[in-house]
Amino acid sequence: MCVATGRPGTGFTDRTNLLVPAPRGGEELPGLLGVAGQDGVAGKQDECRHGEGDSSDVRAWRAAGAEGGLGVEGAAATGQYGVPRNLDCVSLAAPPNVTLDDRFAREFAEMALPWKAEEAPDPRLLVLNEPLATELGLDPAFLRSPDGLRLLVGNLVPSGATPVAQAYAGHQFGGYSPRLGDGRALLLGEIVNADGHLRDLHLKGSGRTPFARGGDGLAAVGPMLREYVVSEAMHTLGIPTTRSLAVVATGRPVRRETLLPGAILARVASSHLRVGSFQYARATGDVNLLRRLTDHAITRHHARAADAEHPYLALFEAVVAAQASLVAQWMLVGFVHGVMNTDNMTISGETIDYGPCAFMEVFDPATVYSSIDAGGRYAYGNQPVAAEWNLARLAEALLPLFHDEQEQAIALAVESLDAFHRQYNAAWSAGMRTKLGLPDGLADAVTSPLVDKLLTLLQDGHVDHTSFFRGLGAAARGDSEPARGLFLDLPAFDAWAEGWRALGPDADAMDRVNPVYLPRNHLVEEALAAATQGDLNPLERLLDAVATPYDNRPGLERYAAPAPSDFGSYQTFCGT
Repeated sequence: MCVATGRPGTGFTDRTNLLVPAPRGGEELPGLLGVAGQDGVAGKQDECRHGEGDSSDVRAWRAAGAEGGLGVEGAAATGQYGVPRNLDCVSLAAPPNVTLDDRFAREFAEMALPWKAEEAPDPRLLVLNEPLATELGLDPAFLRSPDGLRLLVGNLVPSGATPVAQAYAGHQFGGYSPRLGDGRALLLGEIVNADGHLRDLHLKGSGRTPFARGGDGLAAVGPMLREYVVSEAMHTLGIPTTRSLAVVATGRPVRRETLLPGAILARVASSHLRVGSFQYARATGDVNLLRRLTDHAITRHHARAADAEHPYLALFEAVVAAQASLVAQWMLVGFVHGVMNTDNMTISGETIDYGPCAFMEVFDPATVYSSIDAGGRYAYGNQPVAAEWNLARLAEALLPLFHDEQEQAIALAVESLDAFHRQYNAAWSAGMRTKLGLPDGLADAVTSPLVDKLLTLLQDGHVDHTSFFRGLGAAARGDSEPARGLFLDLPAFDAWAEGWRALGPDADAMDRVNPVYLPRNHLVEEALAAATQGDLNPLERLLDAVATPYDNRPGLERYAAPAPSDFGSYQTFCGT
């Protein structure tokens, strides 16, 4: 489907008409692939850098082994720099039916710093995802026990596991940082779920690591519960995402603007391989490390690439396709990630790192919620081109594996990256047709003007995105008022609706993809504020509503309604 240029965040036909130019930043690697645009936003972007840089501990780690062939294990074996080689300061035990592998820690010592979580003085469970626990083969009853809570905060480690802080690089708001890493997070290990797939068990807010730089390594209750709510909502919407297993209050206060109760999020992911992981490997100059990491990604995420004529190029193409599909799904539900740095883009194609994220209410491609995105780099409408830009950085990192001759490697990368436009447009267009209930087989000449006119009406009328598409299902059944009542220009909507109804929209198909319930921003804030004060009831009610987002249920009307007018403008924060 062709979509109107100058309508960023809908289709992806003309990047020159985006409200904000395509991202660009101060790369350490040259911008070989020519996806260029604005410079990085300066200022408060450091707030979202949960753990970057060259602390003295990281420099010592690298000097002692990571750069000299010993890797993390070589440095740790010397007992230097406080690196707990055998995690002597952490309880090692065999919790019932909990087996964690240390595959990443063993195979990528150059990128894995063994570390221990800070002791949580008074762990208290706030929320547990029992279905996910069961899927992982973990006993919910055990996880609720004192030892289970100690596991969830990293203070009880199964024998054989090696918790590590992972090293990675990345472009953050366009600016390149050669060493970021898990500044307040730990990979506890890998676990096999009920389907036989390997999953990472990861902690967020577990204390400072040598990658933390000036950060305290901690997290407050509110941001950790935000990730729990939004990631689980994305899962129920059918959008690929990391999952939240639990949030545990630590009993330790965290100083932000005020003192807040601290918490740790236990997160599950297909892996934590990021674009930034490959940027880090490339920046070391160790092509063997880059090759091993890429082989690992193929085995873990995109196995079909192994059988291709050019497996490494095939991996890149698989990541391009996965991200094109993912970002199209974000756009179709109005999700704004807020901090699409290269260290926040997964190789698996899962959404990761729910920091200053939110769901768009009034349709506007320029929508920005993040307090640090002053230039709108990651605005709703810029997300497709930001994703493409990140993928160009991945291609640059992988160039030595594409071909021995750099010019030929670049040509192969450019050709593969060009597929993003086509794949994104196809995914978004197909999704929009389904949201409108349109039958298969309609020509672009019919659907494109219909969609383009609708987007203009939605933006000009300041119409709530979620309410409109759900209300349109009623219009397909003959009741136009829920959708029509959202517009001030009624003749314009009526004219559009007449043409749309003539195409025979399928109301049932629309209801299957247009949610009733999302984590509305005012409801998220209400739930987080109450939870911070010790009242979990609003959180539980919100989680119940978004657990079945497509099913209209009586008594939940406030969870389907936009924010009241007195809620005001909305701004999100990273929580660091």
